[in-house]
Amino acid sequence: MPDVLVASRRKQLVTALETCGARKVTDLAALLRVSRATVRRDLIDLERQGLVVRVRGGALPADTTVGGPRPSSRPPATLHAQTHVLGLIVPSATYYYPRVIDGVQAEAARRGARVVIGLSGYAHEHDAQRIDELHRSGASGLLIASPHGHGLASDTYARLAATGLPFTLIERRPPNPFLPCEFAVTDHRQGVYAAIRHLAELGHDRVALFTNGSPTAALLRQGHSAAVRHLGLTPGVPVVDSGRPAQGAAESAPHYDSFLDACRDTGVRAALVHSDHDAIELLSRMASRGLRAPDDLALIAYDDEIAALADVPLTAVAPPKHAVGSQAAGLLLDRLEHAAHGTTPPPVRQVHLQPSLVIRASCGARPTT
Repeated sequence: MPDVLVASRRKQLVTALETCGARKVTDLAALLRVSRATVRRDLIDLERQGLVVRVRGGALPADTTVGGPRPSSRPPATLHAQTHVLGLIVPSATYYYPRVIDGVQAEAARRGARVVIGLSGYAHEHDAQRIDELHRSGASGLLIASPHGHGLASDTYARLAATGLPFTLIERRPPNPFLPCEFAVTDHRQGVYAAIRHLAELGHDRVALFTNGSPTAALLRQGHSAAVRHLGLTPGVPVVDSGRPAQGAAESAPHYDSFLDACRDTGVRAALVHSDHDAIELLSRMASRGLRAPDDLALIAYDDEIAALADVPLTAVAPPKHAVGSQAAGLLLDRLEHAAHGTTPPPVRQVHLQPSLVIRASCGARPTT
């Protein structure tokens, strides 16, 4: 019986990873209602069997490789004379990027390519190391989502160019907008505009903004400013960036309280909050004051990772993460295949994808999900 239970639990682990693309050890332990030590032991054995790939703090499904190529377990729809290996660098395998990774994998599998992943973390100094590792591993081309801002650092761009490999940026733009560099990005400014327009249509003429210091924050502020101006809303509303304190930590509470005070003092009754974690924490701080969304403050979250799980399900801006990954992989594979066949390459393409708005209870409109 114990062996049967272990086998069942490990099957659930593999299924969870194949479904979500990447999970933290802590999340897996909570899902299976076992200790983190048990999950770690299971992951070690599953990795030995070639069923998962462990990364710091969690694991990925087996068809995602770290540090060296491994064939995808998904059968390609078409076969090519040459198998391309895409080197993928992302800051995280547990937040935002799992669905981007899934998009890359899906397009790669469809076209008979393989994917090798390097996790840089949110540390700029790791970029060069990961680029060199993937270059040495035999990658045919590189896909990179570097940390610290949506403009790629000049030294990271130079390091990519020095490899001589074709590369495509994911959720990042080149340091100089006139460089002939391919990328696929979410148009976050459009996402903010759609959220604020929706709140305006619900009768709000003042919409505040809370961000957490992430690489997306600057674009969200630009989108907020443009929306207020173009929609003719009242300016001078609270626009607060918390500097990215630890999510859920006690140090975050003063930022939320200060934001709520500023909304009260300026008569604001609607806000866009990045990220989902911050919006959920803000709901908690509102409850401690006897306030509730949407009656006292209508809320829209930005990211739509866990927004639906809040006590008051959060309306959310949902970046097209899977599509961004798929589009980026497609751009790079097109270039690789033209090079392999000696044909004229396509013109440089730069893809902007618009987020969608998922309506739930927190904004005061009739939910669509």
